[in-house]
Amino acid sequence: MTWEQIYDPCGNWILSTIVASLPVVTLFFVLVVLKKRVWVSALSGLLMAVVVALLVLKMPVALIAASAGHGVIYAMLRVSWIIVASIFLYNIACETGQFQVMKDSIAGLSSDKRLQLILIAFCFGAFLEGTGGGGAPVAIAGAFLIGLGFPPFQSAVLCLIANTAPVAWGGVGNPIRTLAGVTGLPELQFSAMTGRILPPLSIILPLWLVRSMVGWRETFQVWPALLVSGASFAGMQFYWSNYQDVGLVDVTAGIFSLLSMVVFLKFWKPKEIIPVSGELVTDSPQHSLADVLKGWSPFIVASILIFVTGLPAIAKYLNFDSLKIPMPMLHKAVLKMPPVAPQPLPEEAIANLNFISLPGTAVLIGGIIAALLAGLSFKRTMQLFKQTLVELIPSILAISFMVGLAYVTRYSGLDTILGLSMTGTGWLYPFFGTLLGWLGVALTGTDAGSNALFGNLQKVTAEQLGLSPILMGAANSAGGVMGKMIDAQSIVVSSAATQQHGNEAAIFKAVFWHSLTLACLVGLIVMIYAYALPWLIPHSAN
Repeated sequence: MTWEQIYDPCGNWILSTIVASLPVVTLFFVLVVLKKRVWVSALSGLLMAVVVALLVLKMPVALIAASAGHGVIYAMLRVSWIIVASIFLYNIACETGQFQVMKDSIAGLSSDKRLQLILIAFCFGAFLEGTGGGGAPVAIAGAFLIGLGFPPFQSAVLCLIANTAPVAWGGVGNPIRTLAGVTGLPELQFSAMTGRILPPLSIILPLWLVRSMVGWRETFQVWPALLVSGASFAGMQFYWSNYQDVGLVDVTAGIFSLLSMVVFLKFWKPKEIIPVSGELVTDSPQHSLADVLKGWSPFIVASILIFVTGLPAIAKYLNFDSLKIPMPMLHKAVLKMPPVAPQPLPEEAIANLNFISLPGTAVLIGGIIAALLAGLSFKRTMQLFKQTLVELIPSILAISFMVGLAYVTRYSGLDTILGLSMTGTGWLYPFFGTLLGWLGVALTGTDAGSNALFGNLQKVTAEQLGLSPILMGAANSAGGVMGKMIDAQSIVVSSAATQQHGNEAAIFKAVFWHSLTLACLVGLIVMIYAYALPWLIPHSAN
């Protein structure tokens, strides 16, 4: 039995769009207005999605249940697992005293909180996004900032803002590969175009990040460091995406920016040091290189494992096909219809139960290895893991409901209805098509998910309007990165990592306007490429 998605169930696209938005509106109404816990809000949104899919779209109950179940499986393995592992890694570092050495080494570079923020949230976070993605940058960097003395709420907000520019190539280039897969167009061209859209934002992001924490005067006091970090990252991002491969854009840009900052801070210091605590600046303890390496060993081991297991040449041996199971009743039972697909296309639903190659597993193994090397008993290590797991149960529930909601909207076609509402904007489509990518990430939680959802729609609409499908596909991915900070999964990850349970609504309100403003800036850049600089589009279709 198959079921065809319906994109105008009410016979009026405005009314259909309003109905399709009800699950998301319900989620944020319960979260922001009623101020309920995030798991309650997510469950409310999920129930509304079920009601709309059942009563308006006439989707069979079995398909709705299977969609929600598929989402919960994904949430447990792909999202919750990395959070648990990241917080466990942080707890190991604190328990063994290694985190104090890490703090001292960062303070040795600079005891200024503005520069520490850039080093950890922007540079190190970009590297983590490139190696694994999946919430690791927000979870690990957020916990790190708290350990340095940053307020937990502020840490959550700042890490969400920082985790934007690298997202298009997160997880060793997975979003770009997904975009190429659904459109049938070359991934190198998509990577190159995305690498021409995002660098202007990458240059200003360190300034934006610091300004979000302090005033303009304090921000411009460190403008040389902000320029070095932003320009080095943007330069390597452009170079690698245009002249090398897709997989290592974030890894190389993050490392290059971090090394550039380390070298620069050897020769330059701000005139006024602003420490995290607001107290007088004191000299940090000096540690030998061996002690510093040992202190950083939890994160070094975890990062190496994430990077190595994420390489396609290694990952193919870890991704066991026997653990990829078609979801009963759902796999290829839902048909995507034109214009989203060129012809009726069965939607796959594969539950990947392989946890071996996941970033969370690499982080967990890294934590255990680091604990044993530091002399922590295996029994105490397991006690810490159990403690971490129990503390995160509310967040795990919230994420499960949240991703269940995303999967019901995906397989029912509700998110596609919302996306199609933007395709009638004519010559303004380069701008609104970019916001479509932003909306896609806000709905699905990942840039790869947004590209899978709207990639072919962007291609079809671009061809109908005489625009470059390469440009609009890249715009979907580039615009999507700015939606990463407001998607419900990221907010739950940030609140869990910074122990801000119950503050999810406040976090959402704090980052929303940053997200929308940056997305609009990306849209303007895409407009410029579409109408003023079309010759800079790789193999432009114009």
